[in-house]
Amino acid sequence: CKQEMLQKKNAVLVDGVILNGPIMDSKAGEKFLEEACKIIMEEVVQKADDVTEKVCEWQAPETLKQILDLEMRDTGECHQKLLQLCRDVIQYSVKTSHPRFFNQLYAGIDYYSLVARFITEALNPSVYTYEVSPVFLLVEEAVIKKMIEFIGWEQGDGIFNPGGSVSNMYAMNLARYKFCPEIKEKGLSGLPRLVLFTSEECHYSMKKAASFLGIGTENVYFIRTDERGKMIPEELEKQVQRARKEGSAPFLVCATAGTTVLGAFDPLDKIADICEKHGLWLHVDASWGGSALISRKHCRLLHGIHRADSVAWNPHKMLLAGIQCCALLVKDNSGLLKKCYSAEAAYLFQQDKFYDVSYDTGDKSIQCSRRPDAFKFWLMWKALGTTGLEERVNRALALARYLVEEIKKREGFQLLLEPEYANVCFWYIPPSLRGMEDGPEFWQKLHQVAPIIKERMMKKGSMMLGYQPHRGKVNFFRQVVISPQVSREDMDFLLDEIELLAKDL
Repeated sequence: CKQEMLQKKNAVLVDGVILNGPIMDSKAGEKFLEEACKIIMEEVVQKADDVTEKVCEWQAPETLKQILDLEMRDTGECHQKLLQLCRDVIQYSVKTSHPRFFNQLYAGIDYYSLVARFITEALNPSVYTYEVSPVFLLVEEAVIKKMIEFIGWEQGDGIFNPGGSVSNMYAMNLARYKFCPEIKEKGLSGLPRLVLFTSEECHYSMKKAASFLGIGTENVYFIRTDERGKMIPEELEKQVQRARKEGSAPFLVCATAGTTVLGAFDPLDKIADICEKHGLWLHVDASWGGSALISRKHCRLLHGIHRADSVAWNPHKMLLAGIQCCALLVKDNSGLLKKCYSAEAAYLFQQDKFYDVSYDTGDKSIQCSRRPDAFKFWLMWKALGTTGLEERVNRALALARYLVEEIKKREGFQLLLEPEYANVCFWYIPPSLRGMEDGPEFWQKLHQVAPIIKERMMKKGSMMLGYQPHRGKVNFFRQVVISPQVSREDMDFLLDEIELLAKDL
């Protein structure tokens, strides 16, 4: 082939490399893409709501390594082999769009969001300057503006970033910068001992962020929560006063709107009172619960959120915008994000461009390359409207309420607590333990039940349901309702299947 190329008119060879024409076979690539998309449609999209399909095709790691042929070789594989690999990847991956995937705080498939992802994957943009991402920067601006309205702020700022954990880290760093702006240039040396406060039920990213930012995990004061998992404001007040007496410098309180396990919402109004009293930045981690703001019926769960200085909100959870779709929203509209994070790279953020450079928002981010995640949410929102999104939230919480009432009717099922969101936490007590006296032996045996049932459902592929121990309580199931493809029949199936899988325990 090289000889044929060299014999062509004006063939150029440099360092043994032929430079004439492209080296990619576009026709072959387009054919492969067409056939691969057909597989995606048939094996993923069209089967998304088919409850007769398995949620997962379980294989042990070493077995799966052999099935997938993970080895990379010197020569490329033929298209038919690659297409088979695509089929294998789909077959042995967990079907998070399956109506009976209840394992995480995301689930289901939204077709408009999926199309948006196809578009952005094909265009492969990076959202930092208007010149390379004109549409996506305007979309992000529009989405952030609308989200700010639902929080209840008259103005604000924001940035989409990769995950709620990163949003929490952004907020922590922003609060610290607001408290002591000189840290950006001078670093940690000479600063007082900075202290932040969050609840015992907070997301683990708060601890990670404190470690990553050099604040230190010992300087995270975890505030006691009540039996429902809500931060106790009186305890927060005590800990703030304690920190001041110790000579520390409190700068941030992180409240949670929708805790990971129990789905609890901290009393934001009372926490905001304390923050105002002591001059502390209030961040609300509403990564999970923020979508309740869309619902006129359930937005009361976040009463007082308008008093926050920053909010983390993940539309990829309850609203199905597709992983990842996460925003950090900030009440301050004076350019605080940019002041905190800008590095003013002259090769990217030139100030003498021919258009309004205020649309070059990349310097508000700690990232350079950044995905246009807001586009997924925007296209879905355009398709469904606010009322369609609201219906998703309302239906999910109604299904959770239905499941709770069914659990109460069935022998062997026991709620941990009445849920206020979509998290339904319960034990299943198998027949052999029902007559047993409540005591250490009973709880020790019950602790082993959920893992066994989980193993059986995974290997059967019938559904996926999470479990965990929590604050002294032995293993229990956490059922989370999200997907609009989930029905009342799926709730009944969940309880029937647990009974079936545990009948011999």
